[in-house]
Amino acid sequence: MGTLILTLTIILLSGLGLSLGVLMGRKPVKGSCGGLACVEGVQCAGCRK
Repeated sequence: MGTLILTLTIILLSGLGLSLGVLMGRKPVKGSCGGLACVEGVQCAGCRK
């Protein structure tokens, strides 16, 4: 039970930290252009490859 509470606390604090960063004027977190959708030889709608 203690592990569950610790895990939920860490997730909550992480989300709070990310949202505070956005509220204080930093850019929001965004994904990168890559991953399995951008494999060589495959057309990707998300990036300009």
